[in-house]
Amino acid sequence: MKRFFVSAVGALLFCGVANAQLALPGATEPGSAEAPAKPATPKKAHKPAPPAHAVGADAVAGRDLLLNGADGQLRIAGGGKDKSVQVEKFTLMGEVISDPSQKCRIDIVADAPIEAKSLGTPEGLARYSVDIPACPLTFDVLDGAVLAPTQATACVFQAADCQASPGGLWGPAGPTLEKDAKAIAKERARADASISDSLRRLVARDKGASTAALSREQNDFAAQRADICRSYAGEAQHGFCAARLTQARAALLRARVEPSKAAASDANN
Repeated sequence: MKRFFVSAVGALLFCGVANAQLALPGATEPGSAEAPAKPATPKKAHKPAPPAHAVGADAVAGRDLLLNGADGQLRIAGGGKDKSVQVEKFTLMGEVISDPSQKCRIDIVADAPIEAKSLGTPEGLARYSVDIPACPLTFDVLDGAVLAPTQATACVFQAADCQASPGGLWGPAGPTLEKDAKAIAKERARADASISDSLRRLVARDKGASTAALSREQNDFAAQRADICRSYAGEAQHGFCAARLTQARAALLRARVEPSKAAASDANN
């Protein structure tokens, strides 16, 4: 395996997502014809599901994150009171350009941690970018993970004869998550409930006009989540990737339901 070190100033990319069935208010079962009519009672206000757990950079600070829970390394620092965020370590595993059958490793380093620029919360999650010339990247922060968008083409490091892609979910090593499978399932269930609540509120607000569009969007999200998560190590045993992408989708929909809160969050960043 070939290994190279590349010095850069700046960078990191994103893509936001998460799923649940489109849950819309359904019709109630009619009562028996012989049953006496019951007096009308005032409807109780719908109690919204708890929103997806909002997190900042401190949710991943100091952790060694692996791409798809398998390889590479991403370590982020900061996110405290001063809100500054830096990339301390960024390593990509790829393939040799001149001989794709060989693997290569690129260590993107600098004399000091690389500053990550805050882009606010455009899709409900804290987003950052780092300007790495050979491989610009933007990422969204989740609970214990970082989501980077899938790229159409790989990052090319000509001097190192190596190419690699940072797109996917950067999180804990897959095998270490199996013991937390039950807790992860509960976290996904809460995110699903938040999604269903947001969908109901969006449909009610738009008088049902967006029902079909939201349904298509949910289906597209489910397909995208499956595509991303099939590469996460041990996903079938722990479901971590699907749970985190579901949280991302929940955050996006919550931001649509309550845009004023999202704007206030951006103003504080």
